[in-house]
Amino acid sequence: MTVTKHVAVLMGGWSSEREVSLRSGKACADALARTGKYKVTPVDVTRDIAATLTALGPDVALNVLHGRPGEDGTLQGILEILGIPYSHSGVMASSVAMRKDVAKTLLAAAGVPMPGGCIANRFEAAKQHLLPPPYVIKPIAEGSSVGVFIVREDHAHPPQELTRPDWHFGEMVMVEPYIAGKELTCAVMGDKALGVIEIVPTVKFYDYEAKYAPGGSKHILPAPVSDEVYAACQKYALLAHDALGCRGVTRTDFRYDDTKPGLEGFGCLEVNTQPGMTETSLVPEMAQHAGVSFEELVSWMVEDASLDR
Repeated sequence: MTVTKHVAVLMGGWSSEREVSLRSGKACADALARTGKYKVTPVDVTRDIAATLTALGPDVALNVLHGRPGEDGTLQGILEILGIPYSHSGVMASSVAMRKDVAKTLLAAAGVPMPGGCIANRFEAAKQHLLPPPYVIKPIAEGSSVGVFIVREDHAHPPQELTRPDWHFGEMVMVEPYIAGKELTCAVMGDKALGVIEIVPTVKFYDYEAKYAPGGSKHILPAPVSDEVYAACQKYALLAHDALGCRGVTRTDFRYDDTKPGLEGFGCLEVNTQPGMTETSLVPEMAQHAGVSFEELVSWMVEDASLDR
């Protein structure tokens, strides 16, 4: 088989999600190598990434970073300047999606059901309950449930961890009502919504460990919800993808309170422009359910790569 492209698989970086990015990157690099169609170079992204890529001269960059700088538009801007076609979303969509407060405003304007709430300084959020419990506090620019707190009815005061001097998730946080019930997620691949998964944590909260540790959660595909809710997940995942101007593969997360009628208990949490690609990740599972193997999925992302995304 003829090797057609030199692919730099960008992974690692220095965000709080570095380790899972390394795992995602290795899985993708191995998958591309198995196809026999590509020359594959894994690249652990450091702050001299522009010089590294200039020396390497790849045809395509497969961006498998999670968090900053790979998910917020920064790396995308460097790739645009260097003229290296890349996967996933472009500069603007990546930047907007990473800022949960900005994305929430745009998604709500597009008709995606979003929970209410407010934006606050972390010290204000730690001083008193800004919403009636239960509610959720989360950083406005982190992923993988990093720095997220669920404040329940029996909590006398908000989490004081917000005031710690070693807090490094930003000064502003998002405070939203907690939606009880099911955790649902749906991926978009190009212009098509894939299947819907229900995520059932084996721990109290679907946190970073539950997302990426084997056995941390159970994935049910197709999700055991009504046809109406299943279709809503697919509809709003595609609408959210388009509203933010995303490209390639994204994954949108939802909560659904099944004790309420119809779609009354349905709400969107966020759009992930760089979803995980590890052995326990959701997007490969949804693609497999749609008849797309992991090797085919990763190859599709490489072939979909472009500039000016």
